[in-house]
Amino acid sequence: MVVVFIHGSLDRSAGMSRLSRLAAVTHTTLRYDRRGYGRQRQHGGPFTVAGNVDDLEEILQGRTAVLVGHSYGGNIALAAAERLGEQIVGVSTYETPLAWSEWWPQNSAGGTALTLSDPSEAAEAFMIRMIGEGRWNQLPQKTRDERREEGRALTGELSHLRIAAPWNGVNITCRVLCGHGTKGSQHHIDGTPRLAAMVKGDVVVIANAGHGAPISHPREFHQLLVQPHLVGNGTLMVTS
Repeated sequence: MVVVFIHGSLDRSAGMSRLSRLAAVTHTTLRYDRRGYGRQRQHGGPFTVAGNVDDLEEILQGRTAVLVGHSYGGNIALAAAERLGEQIVGVSTYETPLAWSEWWPQNSAGGTALTLSDPSEAAEAFMIRMIGEGRWNQLPQKTRDERREEGRALTGELSHLRIAAPWNGVNITCRVLCGHGTKGSQHHIDGTPRLAAMVKGDVVVIANAGHGAPISHPREFHQLLVQPHLVGNGTLMVTS
């Protein structure tokens, strides 16, 4: 069994590295740049949840897995669980957007980005909303240019997510843990129990964490959202 960490929008596999290292103490772990981001920046799309599940299915090569999805990555994990059935033994999501819902705010980071017609401008606006204008301006020019280039993937996947739910919770049979932080945006705090109800999952709360919990609170995230799936599922034996 492998543990796969799936990053969110306008991120890359490095954003899940701290979690991956913690899980790698006992299990085989995988993290990868999703289509349109990082080393996959030149991917031609389509930038949809289904397209991302195609990639994940190819990466798994038939292996059983626990899937851990941050933000948009949670929707990929859930859609993969629906498609792959018993191959997926557990899913954890963290502050995963339900952007197709009527109640989801139009002025979220993603919603605000989609008001801009230029994908590069949308990516910049999204990043400023997430990390602040000061931190954005402090990034190296190369990094800012790369993030702007990833606007194609950002606007593609966020636009598609607003059309309809990319999975049906009735068809997801594995254990699901749905997390949010106490310092998360209100729509993520409100959305997490709604998501849990849709997939018959359990709500997990990380104290003092915001949307960037995989980086800011990796140990708490691992303890609450990763470890519960691993007990009795292929843990390596450690002898002394």
